[in-house]
Amino acid sequence: MVYLEVRAANFRPMYGKVAMAEKCGACKNGIQKPMAFSMAFQPIVDIVERRVFAYEALVRGPHGEPSITVLSQVNEQNLYEFDQSCRIQAITLAANLGLVETGACLAINFLPGAVYTPAACIRVTLNAADKVNFPSDRLIFEVSEAEHVTNPAHLQSIADEYCRHGFRMALDDFGAGFANMSLLADLSVDIVKIDMALIRDIHLRPKAQMIVASLAALGKLIRADVVAEGVETVEEYAMVRSCGVRLMQGYLLARPAFEALPTFTLPTVEAPSAISMLPRSSRGLHVIHTAA
Repeated sequence: MVYLEVRAANFRPMYGKVAMAEKCGACKNGIQKPMAFSMAFQPIVDIVERRVFAYEALVRGPHGEPSITVLSQVNEQNLYEFDQSCRIQAITLAANLGLVETGACLAINFLPGAVYTPAACIRVTLNAADKVNFPSDRLIFEVSEAEHVTNPAHLQSIADEYCRHGFRMALDDFGAGFANMSLLADLSVDIVKIDMALIRDIHLRPKAQMIVASLAALGKLIRADVVAEGVETVEEYAMVRSCGVRLMQGYLLARPAFEALPTFTLPTVEAPSAISMLPRSSRGLHVIHTAA
């Protein structure tokens, strides 16, 4: 995922004919990077099959500087070029690093406000993928649920267009934002990424355990993969696994690597019984145990 830590509310998309014509012209004439940047990659790991499910691309400075050094330069005027440049950079660099040969997917985050006309704006992505022989069905586009979606119809039109090209759609930061279940119900998504706030110290939080276990079960019902973000301790890993989530991402497994595909490490502990790990409360709360 090209992680854009830029709040969509700060950028109002200009859907007028003049603005759209300018952006479409920019695509035809070639996208120019509005600033220098590169990417780091962090794996999303399938802990059952012990393989990388996907690599998330994270924006970094040209020499590995923190993302804020790049993102602080993004504004309404250069948002479109930045979004398109991120896609090109992520796909090209991932291909050069041998990601295609690993069998993993590449996740790219985007802001709906940077997409003017879905069918037209996807051309740069398709051209970049074709140039380096990157399979389109191995691309995942993530939209952050932490942002207030002001135009659900536009977002769905993006999802529909991406689906036609074989891309997968992911709902990022689920549980941290505005729409929550309503957005999940109305938007066609293939992947749901649980926000790290729900994962933090989950082994000590009975209600969080029940929510994550319920989301894992819901994912099976709606045929969406569920990813736990921000897994940082063995205790969190064990409980998340016990709740039935098999896709995880976080520092415990692997830290982001600048312009490299890092290897991952899985803890040797077995997933405990969720009920046995639950601290007792006055209300006797328990979580239903589902095996990973």
